[in-house]
Amino acid sequence: MRIIHTPSRRRLAKSMLSAAAGILLFAAVLPLSSLAQEDEFAGERIVHLLQEPRHRTVHHDGDLYLLDVQVNPGDVSLPHIHDQAILLTYINMSDGPRNGDVNSNTDYASQPHTHKVSNAGPGLFRIIALVNAGAGNADLMADRPSGFSGEPQHENAWFRSYRVELAPGEETSVQIHSLSSFVVQVADGLFHVERSDGITAELDARADWVWHDPNEAYVIRNVGRIASTVVINEGR
Repeated sequence: MRIIHTPSRRRLAKSMLSAAAGILLFAAVLPLSSLAQEDEFAGERIVHLLQEPRHRTVHHDGDLYLLDVQVNPGDVSLPHIHDQAILLTYINMSDGPRNGDVNSNTDYASQPHTHKVSNAGPGLFRIIALVNAGAGNADLMADRPSGFSGEPQHENAWFRSYRVELAPGEETSVQIHSLSSFVVQVADGLFHVERSDGITAELDARADWVWHDPNEAYVIRNVGRIASTVVINEGR
């Protein structure tokens, strides 16, 4: 088992260049001024992030919302308001796979923004996003999970994320999180995620995911024929 602490700089740079080139376009506005919003999105319907149809809520647990964000080539989202911290696990940009690069924006919790997302193509833009409407926890060591030998690849008051690569036939140690968490597959392959009660979820495609309630023990096994990777995210 290899825990990868940070995404490669080359992939991060490529993502940034793609965004700068207009593949993913953001028109951001501070909603402190309603007049500024009206000027930016005159005549358009503005909705909250959780009501934007391309940001589909696939799981809800208290203050946490798991979204499967998909924007087809040539499509543009509605203007939508972000007023909660959000963790983004990138599955695909319009120019190809992103293999689970992770980033977050916690400023939204104190400085709401309104923007639109546009995909110029040719491929699908897809993110598995975790929204945290709670207050967060500034003590980063207070609720670390057990079963991990390395440090998180991404961590702040609202989120924690680990990246794990497994060879064929390899499995993790028993994972136990005191917080709600989910496992998402970010590369081609086949995984079994088995809980201590014997219930097993199968992940066999990029963006497949399984949710875990606090203190549910589980093991992740690579039952495929190739090395593959999952990302494990927590809401704090």
